[in-house]
Amino acid sequence: MRIGILGTGNMADALGGQWARRGHDVTIGGRDPGRAADLAQRIGARAGTLAEAAGAADVVLLAVPHAALRSVLAAVPLQGRVVIDCTNPVEHGRLTDDRISVADAAPGARVVKAFNLCHVDVWRMTPPVFGGRPLSVPLCGDAVDVVAPLVEDLGCRPVDAGGLDRIGLLEATAAFMIGLWFAGEDAQAVLPPLPA
Repeated sequence: MRIGILGTGNMADALGGQWARRGHDVTIGGRDPGRAADLAQRIGARAGTLAEAAGAADVVLLAVPHAALRSVLAAVPLQGRVVIDCTNPVEHGRLTDDRISVADAAPGARVVKAFNLCHVDVWRMTPPVFGGRPLSVPLCGDAVDVVAPLVEDLGCRPVDAGGLDRIGLLEATAAFMIGLWFAGEDAQAVLPPLPA
């Protein structure tokens, strides 16, 4: 699959590197061409501008800080693309007041919220398995079927968690869990396993 990654930070590195190693055609696009080139070389991808990364892709990963999301979405045409949003509108364990709906800001894109519940180091694991169970990754949006195989490529289990109307719930869950982790709590221990 052709994957364009918008961003050059840790999530771009972790997810982009995993997908490149699994044979996907990955292009890194960044606001800083030097950082994009360095990351692309490190993970075995190509580098380009934000627009080039999006334009060459079947799927686009938004891996920029939430504060930069508005300017990136205004600068890059995403119509007709599947867009994975892994950003979190969270500061200090709380949802920010400046939340952005990627579906509204990128009309014509097919948006999926995913990969936002785990720390970046989890996405560097091959595969992320805990207590013998592969990590489950909730997917909310209107192109879950396209993104699910990319989740499986990481050794994880995709979970269809609903449509675009459930993205806010997934973001609120991230804020809640991040708050617990920063407080030193084991967030995974909050809910019992399904057999219970």
